[in-house]
Amino acid sequence: MQVIEITHPIQKEQYIQEDIAIALGFFDGLHRGHQALFNQLDTVAQSRGLKKAVMTFDPHPSVVLNPKQKRTTYLTPLDDKIALLREQGIDYCLVVNFSSRFAEVPPDRFIQEYLVNNHVQVVVAGFDFTFGKYGKGNMAMLQEYCEEIECITVGKQDLNGEKISTTAIRQALKKGHLAAANEALGYRYQVKGTVVQGEKRGRTIGFPTANIQLSDDYLLPTKGVYAVSLTMGAGHKVYRGVCNVGVKPTFHDDLPQIVIEVNIFDFDEDIYGERVTVTWHHYIRPEMKFDGIDPLVAQINQDKERAKYLLAVDFEDDVSYNI
Repeated sequence: MQVIEITHPIQKEQYIQEDIAIALGFFDGLHRGHQALFNQLDTVAQSRGLKKAVMTFDPHPSVVLNPKQKRTTYLTPLDDKIALLREQGIDYCLVVNFSSRFAEVPPDRFIQEYLVNNHVQVVVAGFDFTFGKYGKGNMAMLQEYCEEIECITVGKQDLNGEKISTTAIRQALKKGHLAAANEALGYRYQVKGTVVQGEKRGRTIGFPTANIQLSDDYLLPTKGVYAVSLTMGAGHKVYRGVCNVGVKPTFHDDLPQIVIEVNIFDFDEDIYGERVTVTWHHYIRPEMKFDGIDPLVAQINQDKERAKYLLAVDFEDDVSYNI
Protein backbone atom coordinates (compact mmCIF):
# COMPACT_ATOMS: atom_id res chain seq x y z
CA MET A 1 0.00 0.00 0.00
CA GLN A 2 1.33 3.40 -0.96
CA VAL A 3 0.83 6.06 1.70
CA ILE A 4 0.57 9.63 0.37
CA GLU A 5 0.76 12.37 3.00
CA ILE A 6 -0.87 15.59 1.80
CA THR A 7 -0.65 19.11 3.16
CA HIS A 8 -2.98 21.55 1.42
CA PRO A 9 -2.64 22.57 -1.32
CA ILE A 10 -2.13 19.14 -2.86
CA GLN A 11 0.84 18.96 -5.23
CA LYS A 12 0.69 17.59 -8.79
CA GLU A 13 3.21 14.85 -8.02
CA GLN A 14 0.92 13.56 -5.28
CA TYR A 15 -1.91 12.70 -7.63
CA ILE A 16 -2.68 9.04 -8.28
CA GLN A 17 -2.17 8.24 -11.94
CA GLU A 18 -4.63 5.35 -12.34
CA ASP A 19 -8.38 5.00 -11.93
CA ILE A 20 -9.49 4.37 -8.37
CA ALA A 21 -12.45 3.76 -6.13
CA ILE A 22 -11.99 5.69 -2.91
CA ALA A 23 -13.46 5.52 0.60
CA LEU A 24 -13.68 8.83 2.47
CA GLY A 25 -13.72 9.17 6.24
CA PHE A 26 -11.75 9.50 9.43
CA PHE A 27 -12.10 5.77 10.23
CA ASP A 28 -10.95 5.81 13.85
CA GLY A 29 -11.16 2.25 15.12
CA LEU A 30 -12.04 0.66 11.77
CA HIS A 31 -15.09 -0.78 13.51
CA ARG A 32 -17.95 -2.89 12.12
CA GLY A 33 -19.60 0.16 10.58
CA HIS A 34 -16.41 0.99 8.70
CA GLN A 35 -16.12 -2.64 7.63
CA ALA A 36 -19.47 -2.38 5.85
CA LEU A 37 -18.07 0.56 3.93
CA PHE A 38 -14.86 -1.26 3.01
CA ASN A 39 -16.90 -4.25 1.83
CA GLN A 40 -18.71 -1.92 -0.58
CA LEU A 41 -15.38 -0.48 -1.70
CA ASP A 42 -14.00 -3.94 -2.37
CA THR A 43 -17.08 -5.02 -4.31
CA VAL A 44 -17.21 -2.00 -6.60
CA ALA A 45 -13.45 -1.93 -7.17
CA GLN A 46 -13.43 -5.58 -8.23
CA SER A 47 -16.47 -5.23 -10.46
CA ARG A 48 -15.02 -2.22 -12.28
CA GLY A 49 -11.37 -3.18 -12.27
CA LEU A 50 -10.30 -0.21 -10.13
CA LYS A 51 -7.57 0.20 -7.56
CA LYS A 52 -8.75 0.71 -3.98
CA ALA A 53 -7.92 3.91 -2.14
CA VAL A 54 -8.78 5.46 1.21
CA MET A 55 -8.67 9.14 2.11
CA THR A 56 -8.39 9.84 5.81
CA PHE A 57 -7.40 12.87 7.84
CA ASP A 58 -4.96 13.83 10.58
CA PRO A 59 -5.51 15.20 13.16
CA HIS A 60 -9.21 14.76 13.92
CA PRO A 61 -11.17 17.67 12.38
CA SER A 62 -12.39 18.72 15.84
CA VAL A 63 -8.88 19.97 16.64
CA VAL A 64 -9.50 22.76 14.11
CA LEU A 65 -13.28 23.03 14.08
CA ASN A 66 -14.22 22.52 17.73
CA PRO A 67 -11.19 23.18 19.95
CA LYS A 68 -13.28 23.22 23.15
CA GLN A 69 -14.22 19.58 22.53
CA LYS A 70 -11.28 18.52 20.41
CA ARG A 71 -10.45 14.84 20.11
CA THR A 72 -6.76 14.19 20.73
CA THR A 73 -6.90 10.51 21.71
CA TYR A 74 -7.80 7.74 19.31
CA LEU A 75 -8.92 4.13 19.15
CA THR A 76 -6.43 3.66 16.33
CA PRO A 77 -3.78 6.37 16.11
CA LEU A 78 -2.56 7.07 12.60
CA ASP A 79 0.17 4.40 12.46
CA ASP A 80 -2.27 1.73 13.68
CA LYS A 81 -4.92 2.91 11.25
CA ILE A 82 -2.49 2.66 8.34
CA ALA A 83 -1.48 -0.85 9.42
CA LEU A 84 -5.12 -1.96 9.56
CA LEU A 85 -5.85 -0.43 6.16
CA ARG A 86 -2.89 -2.31 4.73
CA GLU A 87 -4.50 -5.53 6.00
CA GLN A 88 -7.64 -4.53 4.04
CA GLY A 89 -5.71 -4.79 0.78
CA ILE A 90 -5.92 -1.05 0.09
CA ASP A 91 -3.65 0.15 -2.74
CA TYR A 92 -3.43 3.84 -1.81
CA CYS A 93 -3.88 5.62 1.52
CA LEU A 94 -4.14 9.41 1.27
CA VAL A 95 -3.54 11.07 4.64
CA VAL A 96 -4.68 14.69 4.43
CA ASN A 97 -3.43 17.07 7.10
CA PHE A 98 -6.61 18.63 8.50
CA SER A 99 -5.33 22.16 9.01
CA SER A 100 -7.06 25.53 9.20
CA ARG A 101 -6.15 26.09 5.54
CA PHE A 102 -7.66 22.78 4.50
CA ALA A 103 -10.83 23.53 6.48
CA GLU A 104 -11.35 26.63 4.32
CA VAL A 105 -11.43 24.70 1.02
CA PRO A 106 -14.88 25.08 -0.63
CA PRO A 107 -16.72 21.85 -1.47
CA ASP A 108 -16.42 22.31 -5.25
CA ARG A 109 -12.68 22.87 -5.01
CA PHE A 110 -12.31 19.76 -2.84
CA ILE A 111 -14.17 17.72 -5.44
CA GLN A 112 -11.98 18.96 -8.29
CA GLU A 113 -8.60 18.94 -6.59
CA TYR A 114 -8.89 15.93 -4.33
CA LEU A 115 -11.23 13.67 -6.28
CA VAL A 116 -11.44 14.46 -9.99
CA ASN A 117 -7.73 15.19 -10.34
CA ASN A 118 -6.98 11.96 -8.48
CA HIS A 119 -8.65 9.79 -11.15
CA VAL A 120 -11.51 8.93 -8.77
CA GLN A 121 -14.23 6.96 -10.54
CA VAL A 122 -16.24 5.86 -7.48
CA VAL A 123 -16.62 7.43 -4.03
CA VAL A 124 -17.81 5.34 -1.08
CA ALA A 125 -18.67 7.13 2.16
CA GLY A 126 -21.02 7.01 5.10
CA PHE A 127 -24.42 8.68 5.07
CA ASP A 128 -23.20 11.39 7.46
CA PHE A 129 -19.89 12.21 5.73
CA THR A 130 -19.43 15.89 4.92
CA PHE A 131 -16.62 17.84 3.32
CA GLY A 132 -15.54 21.35 2.38
CA LYS A 133 -15.83 24.63 4.23
CA TYR A 134 -18.44 24.52 7.03
CA GLY A 135 -19.10 20.88 6.07
CA LYS A 136 -21.45 22.03 3.34
CA GLY A 137 -20.51 19.23 0.96
CA ASN A 138 -22.20 15.84 1.16
CA MET A 139 -22.72 12.79 -1.04
CA ALA A 140 -25.84 14.18 -2.70
CA MET A 141 -24.00 17.36 -3.65
CA LEU A 142 -21.05 15.35 -4.94
CA GLN A 143 -23.29 13.27 -7.20
CA GLU A 144 -25.07 16.37 -8.52
CA TYR A 145 -21.88 18.37 -9.06
CA CYS A 146 -19.83 15.63 -10.71
CA GLU A 147 -21.87 13.22 -12.79
CA GLU A 148 -18.82 11.24 -13.94
CA ILE A 149 -18.12 10.06 -10.38
CA GLU A 150 -20.34 7.29 -9.05
CA CYS A 151 -21.35 7.82 -5.42
CA ILE A 152 -22.14 4.95 -3.06
CA THR A 153 -23.57 6.00 0.29
CA VAL A 154 -23.42 3.46 3.10
CA GLY A 155 -26.30 3.76 5.53
CA LYS A 156 -26.29 3.62 9.31
CA GLN A 157 -24.98 0.34 10.71
CA ASP A 158 -26.73 -0.95 13.83
CA LEU A 159 -25.79 -3.46 16.49
CA ASN A 160 -28.40 -4.57 19.03
CA GLY A 161 -30.56 -1.65 17.94
CA GLU A 162 -27.84 0.95 18.47
CA LYS A 163 -25.85 2.85 15.84
CA ILE A 164 -22.26 1.69 15.54
CA SER A 165 -20.00 4.71 15.82
CA THR A 166 -16.57 5.70 17.06
CA THR A 167 -18.24 8.08 19.52
CA ALA A 168 -20.36 5.29 21.02
CA ILE A 169 -17.34 2.99 21.30
CA ARG A 170 -15.33 5.70 23.04
CA GLN A 171 -18.17 6.29 25.49
CA ALA A 172 -18.44 2.56 26.17
CA LEU A 173 -14.72 2.33 26.98
CA LYS A 174 -14.95 5.34 29.27
CA LYS A 175 -17.90 3.79 31.15
CA GLY A 176 -16.32 0.35 31.62
CA HIS A 177 -18.56 -1.27 29.01
CA LEU A 178 -15.65 -3.11 27.42
CA ALA A 179 -17.74 -5.99 26.06
CA ALA A 180 -20.00 -3.57 24.17
CA ALA A 181 -17.00 -1.69 22.78
CA ASN A 182 -15.30 -4.87 21.60
CA GLU A 183 -18.49 -6.13 19.99
CA ALA A 184 -18.94 -2.88 18.04
CA LEU A 185 -15.28 -2.86 17.01
CA GLY A 186 -15.46 -6.43 15.79
CA TYR A 187 -12.23 -7.23 17.62
CA ARG A 188 -10.74 -6.75 21.09
CA TYR A 189 -9.47 -3.26 21.77
CA GLN A 190 -5.68 -2.90 21.78
CA VAL A 191 -3.04 -0.36 22.77
CA LYS A 192 0.71 -0.46 22.17
CA GLY A 193 3.53 0.68 24.39
CA THR A 194 6.87 0.01 26.01
CA VAL A 195 7.65 -1.63 29.36
CA VAL A 196 9.27 0.97 31.60
CA GLN A 197 10.52 1.24 35.17
CA GLY A 198 7.81 1.80 37.75
CA GLU A 199 7.66 2.15 41.52
CA LYS A 200 8.27 -1.62 41.87
CA ARG A 201 5.70 -1.61 44.66
CA GLY A 202 3.87 -4.61 43.20
CA ARG A 203 6.75 -7.01 43.77
CA THR A 204 6.89 -6.06 47.47
CA ILE A 205 3.35 -7.42 47.92
CA GLY A 206 3.81 -10.47 45.71
CA PHE A 207 2.40 -9.13 42.45
CA PRO A 208 5.20 -7.85 40.18
CA THR A 209 3.86 -5.80 37.27
CA ALA A 210 5.00 -4.61 33.88
CA ASN A 211 4.44 -0.86 33.67
CA ILE A 212 3.34 0.15 30.18
CA GLN A 213 4.08 3.55 28.69
CA LEU A 214 1.81 4.14 25.72
CA SER A 215 3.55 4.67 22.38
CA ASP A 216 0.82 6.87 20.89
CA ASP A 217 -2.30 8.91 21.68
CA TYR A 218 -4.56 6.00 22.58
CA LEU A 219 -7.86 6.36 24.37
CA LEU A 220 -7.48 4.42 27.61
CA PRO A 221 -10.40 2.45 29.03
CA THR A 222 -11.79 3.77 32.28
CA LYS A 223 -9.84 3.30 35.49
CA GLY A 224 -10.21 -0.21 36.83
CA VAL A 225 -9.05 -3.81 36.72
CA TYR A 226 -9.07 -5.85 33.51
CA ALA A 227 -8.32 -9.31 32.19
CA VAL A 228 -5.83 -8.75 29.38
CA SER A 229 -3.38 -10.49 27.12
CA LEU A 230 0.00 -9.06 26.28
CA THR A 231 1.84 -9.70 23.02
CA MET A 232 5.60 -9.34 23.13
CA GLY A 233 8.83 -10.16 21.32
CA ALA A 234 9.85 -10.98 17.77
CA GLY A 235 7.76 -14.14 17.89
CA HIS A 236 4.67 -12.18 19.02
CA LYS A 237 4.20 -14.55 21.92
CA VAL A 238 1.00 -13.98 23.87
CA TYR A 239 0.85 -13.92 27.66
CA ARG A 240 -2.16 -13.62 29.94
CA GLY A 241 -2.49 -11.24 32.84
CA VAL A 242 -4.52 -8.94 35.02
CA CYS A 243 -4.15 -5.20 34.49
CA ASN A 244 -4.82 -2.18 36.65
CA VAL A 245 -5.46 1.18 35.01
CA GLY A 246 -5.46 4.07 37.42
CA VAL A 247 -3.73 6.13 40.05
CA LYS A 248 -3.15 3.51 42.80
CA PRO A 249 -5.27 5.31 45.43
CA THR A 250 -4.26 2.92 48.22
CA PHE A 251 -0.72 4.30 47.94
CA HIS A 252 -1.26 7.80 46.54
CA ASP A 253 -3.63 10.63 47.35
CA ASP A 254 -2.93 12.46 44.12
CA LEU A 255 -0.90 10.59 41.49
CA PRO A 256 -0.42 13.06 38.60
CA GLN A 257 -1.05 10.60 35.79
CA ILE A 258 -2.80 7.32 35.10
CA VAL A 259 -0.54 4.27 35.02
CA ILE A 260 -1.01 0.91 33.30
CA GLU A 261 0.31 -2.08 35.24
CA VAL A 262 0.05 -5.69 34.05
CA ASN A 263 0.69 -8.66 36.31
CA ILE A 264 1.65 -11.40 33.84
CA PHE A 265 0.68 -14.86 35.02
CA ASP A 266 3.48 -17.37 35.71
CA PHE A 267 6.16 -15.00 34.45
CA ASP A 268 9.44 -13.88 35.98
CA GLU A 269 11.66 -12.17 33.41
CA ASP A 270 13.25 -8.74 32.99
CA ILE A 271 11.40 -7.13 30.08
CA TYR A 272 12.20 -3.44 30.44
CA GLY A 273 12.30 -1.77 27.04
CA GLU A 274 10.18 -4.42 25.33
CA ARG A 275 7.52 -3.18 22.93
CA VAL A 276 4.20 -4.77 23.77
CA THR A 277 0.57 -4.82 22.70
CA VAL A 278 -2.08 -4.95 25.41
CA THR A 279 -5.37 -6.54 24.36
CA TRP A 280 -8.35 -5.75 26.57
CA HIS A 281 -10.56 -8.83 27.10
CA HIS A 282 -12.78 -8.16 30.13
CA TYR A 283 -13.55 -5.39 32.61
CA ILE A 284 -13.50 -6.85 36.12
CA ARG A 285 -14.11 -3.97 38.54
CA PRO A 286 -13.48 -0.25 39.13
CA GLU A 287 -10.31 0.93 40.85
CA MET A 288 -10.79 1.22 44.62
CA LYS A 289 -8.92 2.55 47.62
CA PHE A 290 -8.28 -0.07 50.31
CA ASP A 291 -7.73 0.40 54.02
CA GLY A 292 -4.27 -1.13 54.09
CA ILE A 293 -2.17 -3.73 52.29
CA ASP A 294 -3.93 -6.89 53.48
CA PRO A 295 -7.37 -6.13 51.98
CA LEU A 296 -5.65 -4.94 48.80
CA VAL A 297 -3.72 -8.22 48.46
CA ALA A 298 -6.87 -10.23 49.10
CA GLN A 299 -8.73 -8.36 46.38
CA ILE A 300 -5.85 -8.70 43.92
CA ASN A 301 -5.87 -12.46 44.46
CA GLN A 302 -9.58 -12.52 43.67
CA ASP A 303 -9.04 -10.36 40.58
CA LYS A 304 -6.25 -12.64 39.40
CA GLU A 305 -8.35 -15.78 39.72
CA ARG A 306 -11.26 -14.11 37.97
CA ALA A 307 -8.99 -12.98 35.12
CA LYS A 308 -7.49 -16.46 34.77
CA TYR A 309 -10.95 -17.97 34.45
CA LEU A 310 -12.18 -15.43 31.89
CA LEU A 311 -9.04 -15.68 29.77
CA ALA A 312 -9.09 -19.48 29.85
CA VAL A 313 -12.55 -19.33 28.28
CA ASP A 314 -11.42 -16.77 25.68
CA PHE A 315 -8.34 -18.68 24.65
CA GLU A 316 -10.26 -21.95 24.44
CA ASP A 317 -12.93 -20.41 22.22
CA ASP A 318 -10.63 -18.26 20.08
CA VAL A 319 -7.69 -20.10 18.52
CA SER A 320 -6.20 -16.82 17.29
CA TYR A 321 -5.31 -16.04 20.91
CA ASN A 322 -3.75 -19.39 21.79
CA ILE A 323 -0.07 -19.29 22.75
